[in-house]
Amino acid sequence: MMSEIHLYIDDSGSREPDKEPQQKRRDEMDYFALGGILINEEDIDELFTRHKEFCATHGITYPLHSWAIRGGRENFGWLKKPEAAHAFLGDLEKMLTSLPVLGIAAVIDRPGYVARYRDKYQDQLWFMCKTAYCILIERAAKYARSQSRQLRIFYERAGKAEDRDLIAYTRALKKEGMPFDGGNSAGYQSLTAEQFRETVRGEPRGRTKATPMMQIADLFLYPMAKGGYDPSYRPYRVLMESKRLIDAHLPAEAVATLGIKYSCFDRIKDKGPVEPSL
Repeated sequence: MMSEIHLYIDDSGSREPDKEPQQKRRDEMDYFALGGILINEEDIDELFTRHKEFCATHGITYPLHSWAIRGGRENFGWLKKPEAAHAFLGDLEKMLTSLPVLGIAAVIDRPGYVARYRDKYQDQLWFMCKTAYCILIERAAKYARSQSRQLRIFYERAGKAEDRDLIAYTRALKKEGMPFDGGNSAGYQSLTAEQFRETVRGEPRGRTKATPMMQIADLFLYPMAKGGYDPSYRPYRVLMESKRLIDAHLPAEAVATLGIKYSCFDRIKDKGPVEPSL
């Protein structure tokens, strides 16, 4: 039996394609993202140990949560004190960049998605989540195959309907392959249904934020999303420089088809070839 590589998936941003944000951001971020980390099964104990040591050092008995940490909110309200934030964030950066993981994600710019697909999908713009998930799983599966491993998928539970959707999308990939227009996706060398069945083991398994790997996935996902809008964003830049993101392990010409996917970013900047559409 082949060794496994595990993919831990979190989500970030709004799943509703055309829901107006509460406030406009100066950095123009308005996105939906699925992604997190890839980790070899034999490296999971190391992640557990480093996560436990970090939390013990800072007296943390609750999950690490990117949103709360960034804003000094909820359990992390104490981070509003500059001296506390400086020590904590420095140690957090060291911990994240030392972990044996790779960040991977599919990030969709919501206004760009609506502009591109409103006429085609009209009242079915909900395909945005399916688009992100299928792209993410295919790229993770391609990486697993390059490492002669099988892929096991774990996702953070979001709700019964959302969880059922992810399982259904996975079943469809194994039965029918990628759900994109064949002509538009020809240059992407999509995996076949048979290759998905060979590579993806079983069905996705739900986990909660109490799982350390889910917390790390959460902490990786926001910098990857933000990096699509601002590549100079320090957490994104640090993860790239420490080779903790899949893009750092790919030749430049392969990033567009195998790396972190920035979809419908036409209004922000040219991110490479137009991705396939459903």
